Amino acid sequence: MAKKKAKGAKSGKTKEVLVVASKVKAYVKSKKMMTSADAVVALSNKLYGILDCACERTKANRRSTLKPQDL
Repeated sequence: MAKKKAKGAKSGKTKEVLVVASKVKAYVKSKKMMTSADAVVALSNKLYGILDCACERTKANRRSTLKPQDL
């Protein structure tokens, strides 16, 4: 089975989806709502952005370990 890819928002490149779609859908379903397939990809792209910012903060603080406060 091929891995799903999330389309990069800015670069146009595809990236691996970082979230577990079934878990996201189950959580949204527990809120009595439905999830589109695009929502999972969008969530993954947001997560890439959060992680990119956290990595920059980590580097700015002269560390190589990302910590909770970097998020």
